[in-house]
Parts: sequence; C-alpha cells; structure tokens
Amino acid sequence: MKSVFVTVGTTSFDDLIATVCSPAALQVLQSRGYQKLVLQVGRGALKPALHSSPAMAVEAFRFKDSLGEDLRRADLVISHAGAGSCLEALEKQKPLIVVTNEKLMNNHQLELAKQLHRDGHVLCCNCSTLVETLQSMDLSTLKPYTPGQPEKFALFLDKVVGFQ
Repeated sequence: MKSVFVTVGTTSFDDLIATVCSPAALQVLQSRGYQKLVLQVGRGALKPALHSSPAMAVEAFRFKDSLGEDLRRADLVISHAGAGSCLEALEKQKPLIVVTNEKLMNNHQLELAKQLHRDGHVLCCNCSTLVETLQSMDLSTLKPYTPGQPEKFALFLDKVVGFQ
C-alpha cells in the first residue's frame, strides 16, 4: 500500500495539515496511487477529521518518541522545512516535498528548503502550491542525499543562519 507521511515536527503548521487533507490534494494523491496518509500534526490546533475511505486510509497523531518507523514505511514524505525533519527523511532516502511556512518571520527554514531544492534533493513549495506540486512531481529527478557528513550540513546551516 503506497503511503504518504506528513510531518510538522514539534511545531504547529495547521495550514499544511489542512492543505494536504483538502479534497483537491487527496484526489491528486489517490490518482498517483497513494492509498494511505499518515499525519504528524504536532502542537497544531487542527486535528483533522479523519475521513478514511476505501481509496485512502487516513491516520493522525501529535507526537511519538521517534518518527523513524513512519518514515521507513512512507513512499513519499511531505514535511515542514525544519532541519531535523528534512535531514531525517533525506537520510532515509525518502522522496521529500518540503513545504515552507510563509507565516514565519525571519524564515531561515526557507533558505534551507531552497538550498536543498537547488541541490536537487527535494521538491519545494508552499501551501498554496502544494496541490500543483503533487500533480506535476517527478520523484525520479530527485538526487540521493549522501548522509554521514554532519560537518558539511552544520557548515551549510551556519551559512544560512548567518553565523559565517
């Protein structure tokens, strides 16, 4: 069963949860063969009404000690642009769509998402373009991320947030 895992990390990102649960997004996911949607909703106020159907099983939870098993089972990951969430999905070699939160001030996450996109590791969008991204995505174009180089990632983050 092809599945999508959506994560907002430890924050709240209700717009992402609402967008991915919209009829338009669910229809696109179903048309692409996905049959299961797992939502990690974090501290968000929105706890989606879980409308599982024969075509799409939907599950949601706030937090777990580890997201490793959810990531391992996923065929596609849709994530906020937090460094930890992005890196964990990439290290597990999962196709990743990074959705930036345009409501954040001084959004360093946007810089991280743009760089990972420029490097060819992720698809990047915001909530208003997520459905379009799902429709047009070609996951075969994504380049594998080479894990095990935390010093390079740390240097990159230092540059992004202005420590260098």
